[in-house]
Amino acid sequence: MSAAEKTVDKSEQRRLSVFKTYKLYVGGKFPRSESGRVYEVTDSKGTWLANAPQSSRKDARDAVVAARKAFGGWSGATAYNRGQVLYRVAEMLEGRREQFAREVAEAEGLSKAKAAAVVDAAIDRWVWYAGWTDKIAQVVGGANPVAGPYFNLSSPEPTGVVTVLAPQESSFLGLVSVIAPVIATGNTVIVIASEKSPLPALSLGEVLATSDVPGGVVNILSGRTAEIAAPLAAHQDVNAIDLAGADEELAKELEIAAADNLKRVLRPQAVDYARTPGIERLTAFLETKTVWHPTGALGVSGSSY
Repeated sequence: MSAAEKTVDKSEQRRLSVFKTYKLYVGGKFPRSESGRVYEVTDSKGTWLANAPQSSRKDARDAVVAARKAFGGWSGATAYNRGQVLYRVAEMLEGRREQFAREVAEAEGLSKAKAAAVVDAAIDRWVWYAGWTDKIAQVVGGANPVAGPYFNLSSPEPTGVVTVLAPQESSFLGLVSVIAPVIATGNTVIVIASEKSPLPALSLGEVLATSDVPGGVVNILSGRTAEIAAPLAAHQDVNAIDLAGADEELAKELEIAAADNLKRVLRPQAVDYARTPGIERLTAFLETKTVWHPTGALGVSGSSY
């Protein structure tokens, strides 16, 4: 072995691994928690994986500001364009498939093969919702028959800023299943990642940042679910809340807080995220706008048209 080869060999032996620093994803940027706090994330066997940022109330308020700022542009985009953007996210996820498979395996205690299958299902789920962006209006909207010379048209519109408590056990497939339908319909979202397994959610923020999703459309917070959810449920500029990741006691507390400004609330329910979803989560955060328009003057012979 040459002297150069011996030097390289020794440097490899001395080299320390570069651990990943996980950060929040708010407004298209990656801030650390305002409080400076972190908490340990471990795998299913209790082995340390990383320190995740522990979000504060200030982080939650910052996320609301970012989501509200992004709402106008995102809701005003064409449904076809939103579909293109969501599909781009799926492309980026496909390119980082191995990373997510590793993180899901560690988070949920799955084998490599099962974790890879979960990631594939999550990517397919994202594509599925991307395809619905310009079709949901045809399903839930339409022309209504009325007694009078009027066109009466109903069309769906996004609710606004939505807070989502991600599922606690399904760290990636469940996460995608609650985020994608919210933004597919033109809402902006603040996601509270699984408290026990937040790493796939925080990595998703890195994918969103390098895709075409405008900053602020998706904001991802990690930390103690109850601590972050309480100020968001009571926030006057949050229009709806999905309680998918809340237990019964927390869900009740948040629902009471949400009533103060008449938030739309999606209660927690038993869901098999591996099954093909219906359109319930697409319609959960849509409002229906109905427009009346005169058809024209009616004479003895009928319409003037």
